[in-house]
Amino acid sequence: MENVGLWIQIVLCTNSFDPDTLSEPSCTHVLMNSTSAIDARATLREMMTALADLPIAADEAETVDRISLMESIKAVCAAGQAEDTLRLQELRSAAESERGVPVERRCRGLSAEVALARRASGNAGGRHLGFARAMSEMPNTFARLREGSLSEWRATILVRETAYLQVEDRRIIDHALCADTSTLESVGDRALEALAKRITYERDPQAVVDDNASAPKDRRVTMRPKPDAMVQLSALLPMTAGIAAYAALKQHADGLVGDGDRTHAQVMADTLLERLTGKAAAEDVAVSVDVVMSADTLVAGSNAAAEVPGYGPVPADTARSLISDTLDADALVTLRRLFAAPESGALVAMESRARIFPTGLRRFITRRDVSCRMAYCDAPIAEIDHAHPHVDGGVTDSLNGNGLCRTHNRQKQNPGWAVTTSIDDDDTHEALIRTPTGHEHRSRAPARRTDAA
Repeated sequence: MENVGLWIQIVLCTNSFDPDTLSEPSCTHVLMNSTSAIDARATLREMMTALADLPIAADEAETVDRISLMESIKAVCAAGQAEDTLRLQELRSAAESERGVPVERRCRGLSAEVALARRASGNAGGRHLGFARAMSEMPNTFARLREGSLSEWRATILVRETAYLQVEDRRIIDHALCADTSTLESVGDRALEALAKRITYERDPQAVVDDNASAPKDRRVTMRPKPDAMVQLSALLPMTAGIAAYAALKQHADGLVGDGDRTHAQVMADTLLERLTGKAAAEDVAVSVDVVMSADTLVAGSNAAAEVPGYGPVPADTARSLISDTLDADALVTLRRLFAAPESGALVAMESRARIFPTGLRRFITRRDVSCRMAYCDAPIAEIDHAHPHVDGGVTDSLNGNGLCRTHNRQKQNPGWAVTTSIDDDDTHEALIRTPTGHEHRSRAPARRTDAA
């Protein structure tokens, strides 16, 4: 086990700042000038082509200038995306109002459409939509983004650190930090975050206290795959709990320095595993870890990669070692057969007459899809969905089943969404996703190679 991260932030508020002396700016929404939507799209495509066809730089000075200019262009594009995202929300809200959709139900599923348009995950789509809404409340930040002097990430820092304030307070902080372009010159990201936190606290201390008080509800443990068959286990904890946990591991490791061949970091990692599981080694923990591989990889020496659900591809030798090491430990190893097409390696059909996907079929779809099947989303599968709704006659089988994250399974239930599934010529499961605007996105289940790569 490589790194065990404890995400803890401590904010020290020092010095003073008097934002009350600032006048509150007016919030205006600047629309892009264009003769028509078609002309605007054509102009953007021409710009994209021009950037792609740039000749090579003549000298070092030109390369630096171009890098800087392209960074500014990225910021201007981010501003344009935010502006169009707000326009999409405005149009959708108006259309649903005309159809009599209640206010509380309008624009549902919009973040998923934004995510697909930006080729991002569902959670990222929600952040992009929230960022666009924030830009309407932070005119100076938006102006700096539009002119290219403030990056999208730095604007996001300001949005995040002022998210829980009243609009009038947010605008005053926006004016304090971004009205003058020189204010943030040479200021690093961490310094910008600290400055925004300090001014926010001085503007509305109670809002910061209330936000800190509610933060522990977001505590969680996550796992992220890392190279070389390693994973990073991370915990987001309240400050005192996180510091106490880290200090306990460090104190134990400090007392064992020089004991054996393990480094200080390795002792901390091993101690964490032992205290969480009660076992000194991962091999001793009675937890099922699935390994998906072809029969040739298992017994015939093929070098085709295997897959560990929740982690990703692993080399054939590593997969065989995982199984042989388990056998050597006298543990129970279960081999479960999932049949794949011989040419493409695509997992093939299973079905059920039940409304709820039974355990075997759920396991099959989870192994076939690996992660959320919404295009560009790689979140873990949380629910197995009927692509064609069961209430409308959709069957409970592997063709009509899709593995989705919880967010996308909810989003696609909104009016205007449709998902059609099929099996292509390579026996691979394919989903065609149609959004309320008529845009289509294809998602194919990952295939398993059955021959040597």
